[in-house]
Amino acid sequence: MIIARRFLISGEVQGVGYRFFAQRAAARHQVTGYVRNLPDGRVEVWAEGTPSAIEGFKKDLATGPKLAVVEKIDEEVVEPTGQYTSFLIER
Repeated sequence: MIIARRFLISGEVQGVGYRFFAQRAAARHQVTGYVRNLPDGRVEVWAEGTPSAIEGFKKDLATGPKLAVVEKIDEEVVEPTGQYTSFLIER
C-alpha cells in the first residue's frame, strides 16, 4: 500500500543542505516525490511510499542535516499521485 504526505518543515532549513539531505534520506527509505524551498523560509516535501518508509523518512526529516535546526514539521495526509519515479529537488 502506497500512502502520501506533504510536509512543511520550519526552522533553519534553507542554505544548510536540507534539500540534498532529504533527497538522500528518500533514497534510503525508497520514497518518491520532491523537496523544494518556499519563499517564506520553510521547506516543502511531497513524499510517497509505504507507511513504514514514510515514517522512517519523517524521522530523518525531523533531524535534518548537521547545520539545520528543525523547529516544526507540519504533516498533511494527501492522496498519492503515482507520478513520481524518484525523489527530485525542485528549484
